[in-house]
Amino acid sequence: MLKLGEKIVIVDDRFEQNLPLGEYGYVIAYDRNNDSAFDYIIRVPKANRQFYVPGEDIELEETLLELEVDRIEREALIDFALVTRNEELFKRIMNGGKEEEQPVEEASKEVLSREEFIRQVNLKAWI
Repeated sequence: MLKLGEKIVIVDDRFEQNLPLGEYGYVIAYDRNNDSAFDYIIRVPKANRQFYVPGEDIELEETLLELEVDRIEREALIDFALVTRNEELFKRIMNGGKEEEQPVEEASKEVLSREEFIRQVNLKAWI
């Protein structure tokens, strides 16, 4: 639930009320009527009006800015990966940051020499 006075952006117009999409507004009251489809009463200074809106029609300005920053960051990383021809970075970004599952090495029952054990530990530490 949004707090009173929070700055919001109108992102949708589900009930076709001619809401000014993309405009800023402020939450000025809650609609406490249980029979109403509206959750908030907002004030849009540019339109010089108040609107009753459901919660899905508005979004916090901070949330929209964070989503935009994430999108720009992702696009910049894709551009960087393409320019540097870094295929691994490109695949990681395109897969949504999920790393591909590496096949798990089965532990062999043979005893390793001290040098071989240190080499494997250093190899895994390097990765």
